[in-house]
Amino acid sequence: MNLAISDRLKPMLARIEEFVTNELIPLEPQFFSKPFEELVPLLNEKRNQVKALGLWGPQIPTELGGVGLTLVEHGYVSEALGRSPLGHYVFGCQAPDAGNIEILHMFGTKEQQQEWLEPLAQGKIRSCFAMTEVDTAGSNPTLLEARAVKDGDHYVLNGRKWYTTAADGAAFAIAMMVTNSEAHPAMRASMFIVPLSTPGFGIVRNIPIMGHAGSDYNSHSEVVFENCRIPKENLLGREGAGFKIAQERLGPGRIHHCMRWLGISARAFEMLCQRANKRKIHTDGGTLADSEITQLYVAELAAELHGARLMTLSAAWAIENLGMSKARDEVAMIKFVVANTMNRIIDRALQIHGGLGMADDTILAYFFRHERAARIYDGADEVHKASLGKRLLRDYKRER
Repeated sequence: MNLAISDRLKPMLARIEEFVTNELIPLEPQFFSKPFEELVPLLNEKRNQVKALGLWGPQIPTELGGVGLTLVEHGYVSEALGRSPLGHYVFGCQAPDAGNIEILHMFGTKEQQQEWLEPLAQGKIRSCFAMTEVDTAGSNPTLLEARAVKDGDHYVLNGRKWYTTAADGAAFAIAMMVTNSEAHPAMRASMFIVPLSTPGFGIVRNIPIMGHAGSDYNSHSEVVFENCRIPKENLLGREGAGFKIAQERLGPGRIHHCMRWLGISARAFEMLCQRANKRKIHTDGGTLADSEITQLYVAELAAELHGARLMTLSAAWAIENLGMSKARDEVAMIKFVVANTMNRIIDRALQIHGGLGMADDTILAYFFRHERAARIYDGADEVHKASLGKRLLRDYKRER
C-alpha cells in the first residue's frame, strides 16, 4: 500500500493550499455576514482563477474538463480544501454536485450527460440529491415511501424529502423514488433526473440548522413532489437500480467527506494551539499552553487526528485497488471514527477559545453548528457500528 503524495500531486497540492490560505480564508467574514447570492460574482471570479490555474474539478475526469485525480490523490486535495467552507465550492467539487457528477458519468445516457453532466462538471449549473425522507430512517434507503408511477411515456412522482442539500438555486435534482414496492428491498427504488422547473416540484423551506437556514449551495431544503411528471427518459440507469447507484455514490463520497472533515480538524487544531500559546492566564505571563490539561488535550487530539487520517487514506486505497465490496468495513470505520475525531477537536478548540469560540468572530462556531451533523448524515454512527460489528462477528463465527 503506497499512500505517498505522488510527484504530480505535490506542486498541485502546494498551489491549492496557497490559494485557500491567501484567497479563500480572507473571504470567510463576508461568507458569514452576507447572503450567498451577493457573493456569487466574487466566488465566480475565484472559480475562474482556479480554472486558469488548471485546478478545476480535481475529482472530475479529464474528458469532462477536470484534473482526473485518483481517489487517494483527491483525498489529499479534499483535506486541503476542507480548511475553508468555501474551498470545495470554488474548486468545483462540493457536495452534492461531486456525487451527482460521478453517477451521471457512470450511469447516465449520452443524452443525459450532454444535457446535465457537462454543464454541471463545468460549474455552469448546480444540482441537488433528494433521498432522505421526513418519516423514514435516512440511514436505510430501502424504507423510502416517495413513489414514482409509470404513466405512458412519463413517470409521475409524489412524496416529500428533506435535507435535500443545495436545492435552493439548483437546476435539477437526482431523486430516489420507489418504483416497485413488491420487489426485493434493494430493488424497490429508482433514480430520476428532475428539473426543478418541473410543475409539481416545490421547495417547502430551507431547514434552520441550529438557528441558521442558509441559502443556495450550503442550504438543506425540505422539498415536495406533487404529481410531478417527468419523461421516462429521465430515469437514471435501469428501473430498480436506485439502491445500487446510491451505494456507488456514497462509498467514494465518504472518502471526500472524511478528508474534508480532516481538513476542518487540522484547522481547528491549529487554532487551538495558537490560542493556547497566546491566551495569558497568569500575571507572570503564563498561558494556557503552560497548563498540563491543555498539553494532554493537544497530545491526545494530535494522535487521534493522525490515526484518522491514515485510516481514511487506507480506505481510499482499498476502494481503488480492491473494490468497494472489499473496502466496505474500512469505509464504515472511517465514517464514525473521523466524524467523532473532528467533533472532539472542534469542541476542544472552542473550549480553549472560551467566549471567543462561542462567537462568530472565529470560524469555530460555524464548524460547531454545521459539522455536528457528520455523525448523522450518510448513516448515523450507531448504524455503521452495528452493521460493522454484526459482519465482523459473523465472519469469526464462520471461521470457527
